[in-house]
Amino acid sequence: MTRLPSVFRTLVILLSVALVTAVVPAGAAFAGQAKAAIPGNHRLALQISDQDPQKMNTVLNVAANVSRLYAERGEEVEIRIVAFNAGLHMLREDTAPEGVKKRVQGFAKSMPNVRFAACNNTIQGMAKKEGKTPPLVGNAEIVPAGVVTLIELDEAGWTIVRP
Repeated sequence: MTRLPSVFRTLVILLSVALVTAVVPAGAAFAGQAKAAIPGNHRLALQISDQDPQKMNTVLNVAANVSRLYAERGEEVEIRIVAFNAGLHMLREDTAPEGVKKRVQGFAKSMPNVRFAACNNTIQGMAKKEGKTPPLVGNAEIVPAGVVTLIELDEAGWTIVRP
């Protein structure tokens, strides 16, 4: 007798799943998470969390290419590059690869629509380990937490990409 209720419970669960799957169109269950497309309102957040010069340059290339494409179309785009964990080295004055550092600094003049966010959690961790606060390039904005920044940008309708 004790097996009978668990069999019924399993059957009810399976039927419920089948019913929901048959009735709810694909993606409708997540409709509350859908992002509204607003023509001409483009916002892109790029994640860098690796200390790899090639990945750092890829992130910068994506930002530059997206920025140029929308400029050619006469449309605006906001781009945020969010650096945390080992990716913070991209924004460090003392440890960024030289070519990467020059590009980051050049973006302030050539692409003011691209902003850089440096994770304060990572900064504090590096400061504790190194005994001093790491110096950042001048155009880096400090945010409380890189991942939280990405979450909040996503919730505000930004497209998040990790090239």
